[in-house]
Amino acid sequence: MTRARRAGRAAALACVLAAALLAGGCASLGGAPGAEAAQAADPAAAAAAPAPAPAAAAGVRIEIDAPDNLRTLLERHLDLVRLGRIAREEVDDSEWSRLIDAAPLQVRELLQTEGHFQPVVTMERQARRGDGEPELVRLIVQPGERARVARVTLEVEGPLERAAAAGDGHAAATLAQLRAAWGLPPGAPFRNGDWSDAKAATLARLRAAGFVTATWSGTAADVDVAKNEVRLFLVADSGPLFRLGSLEVEGLVAQDLQTVLNLLAAPRGAPVTETLVLDFQERLQKTGLFEGVSVTLDPDPAQAGDARVSVRLREAPLQVYTVGVGVSANIGPRASVEHVWRRVLGWPVTAVNEVEWGAKRQAWDGELSTHPDDRLYRNLLGVAIERLESSSDAVLSQRLRLGRTQDTGRIERLYFVEAERSSRRPFGGTRSDAFAISYNYHGVWRQLDSVVLPTEGFSFAGQAGVGRSHGTDAASGYFTRAYGRLTGYLPLGRTWYGQARVELGQVFLRSNMVVPESQKWRAGGDESVRGYGYRSLGPLVNGVVGGGTALATASVEVARPILASMPSLWGAVFVDAGNAADSFRALEPVWGAGIGVRWRSPVGPLRLDWAYGRELRKTRLHFSVGIAF
Repeated sequence: MTRARRAGRAAALACVLAAALLAGGCASLGGAPGAEAAQAADPAAAAAAPAPAPAAAAGVRIEIDAPDNLRTLLERHLDLVRLGRIAREEVDDSEWSRLIDAAPLQVRELLQTEGHFQPVVTMERQARRGDGEPELVRLIVQPGERARVARVTLEVEGPLERAAAAGDGHAAATLAQLRAAWGLPPGAPFRNGDWSDAKAATLARLRAAGFVTATWSGTAADVDVAKNEVRLFLVADSGPLFRLGSLEVEGLVAQDLQTVLNLLAAPRGAPVTETLVLDFQERLQKTGLFEGVSVTLDPDPAQAGDARVSVRLREAPLQVYTVGVGVSANIGPRASVEHVWRRVLGWPVTAVNEVEWGAKRQAWDGELSTHPDDRLYRNLLGVAIERLESSSDAVLSQRLRLGRTQDTGRIERLYFVEAERSSRRPFGGTRSDAFAISYNYHGVWRQLDSVVLPTEGFSFAGQAGVGRSHGTDAASGYFTRAYGRLTGYLPLGRTWYGQARVELGQVFLRSNMVVPESQKWRAGGDESVRGYGYRSLGPLVNGVVGGGTALATASVEVARPILASMPSLWGAVFVDAGNAADSFRALEPVWGAGIGVRWRSPVGPLRLDWAYGRELRKTRLHFSVGIAF
């Protein structure tokens, strides 16, 4: 045998030995393809190889018997469930056993976050069968009664505590409000999530009250398992109260700095609360003078006694023309042109003129108003000419108004003197004219969670007036006028929302007197009694509907989102009733009911209603946008 052949055989033998060793190593890891064939080919090597380790567990099936809300919590956070979902075939028996043994303790820990400190957890195990069925682990959870808050101790240290002890009104009111609004009062069920939310809300209220750098010095929840009670202890460090110092304004080009200072409506040294900042920003936006508004507070605690408030503005164009087209169930199709001049001839005065031409209404409205003064009042001069056609007549009105108005976050006020003339021409009837001079007060009071899309709270609109009038074939004399409209909003559970409205009005005058038609009322339409035409309800005179000196309407509506995927789309059912007449004794209410769809858009709800008028025995479609106050 040559040296080359001997070297070749040695190399071949080395390859066979290497293959045998590799095959044995793979078998010890669980059996790679080809391992069994290598052992069969070499029985000696197979006998020398180590015994294989147990195969990986085929998995575990977990069943949790618990109330629905707790079962969801356990399925989401229990390690046994989570690992079984992602690594069922990659965990050996020892790891599964460890997880199964630890499961009852982890269940108890998770239930404590929901306030259940005395749960009974039972575990049942059913071994894996030979047919490949996974092992069954069943957890039976009896959570027991949820622990309740027994006592709350809420203290504040720092400048707020010292100011309250010294009798400072703002500090005392802030401290009282913090304790009254605490979210987990004695007797309430305890949950970790509610505990965290209550702490966050309290700290937010403290900062909103002007203590911008407030923090928690310490918080604790002491659990008495035997009594199933929790005692809460909280101490907040208020930090300094931020008081109004300098006001830095950027972005003014044409408008006056004084207008911005007037809209702040707060003296130097006033607490810089969240309400002050947000109201200031909202007033700047509502003037219509600015397209962009940003109000921020410098949170430097070293400057808290003389805090700097920065205002960044972007002015709106001085003059704007707006052309619009639309359609309404009340007055049909219409087109309009509006011109806004935000600084007339360099004076702090705004002029607004709008011309509207529609199938049933033609009108011109003009108003000249000053910019807000330091009490947020504006003086105004208004002129209006309107021709309004209903199913029975056409009314031409002219008005000249001189007044003063104030608009705050919750209250709107309008005082004005008005001269008015109206001419009413019934279709097929005789024309009648009336003229009046009156002094009036209109006000709106709002207590709503949202002015644009309210779901809770109420609004009240009231009007009062006194004047003197005379008209065609009527005596001259004095009259008074009163009107009120109360609208309430109330959540009904988690998904249902209720709305109710009551509306009353009356003109007091002698029987031989008349007042302009616009001083009277008619009912019917989108914001009145649905199922009837706009201004189609009122007293009949020679078979023709006219305005009444008494008005009463009411409405009840419930609504809810139609689809969970579209929370802004609501369905509604409603019932309306009411009428207008020459006296409340003569008033006979009519009824309307129906269903509707609401789209809660950023500019207000768009409503589409299908209503049935019981007295007419007919249906009618109504649609509108926005909230009427």
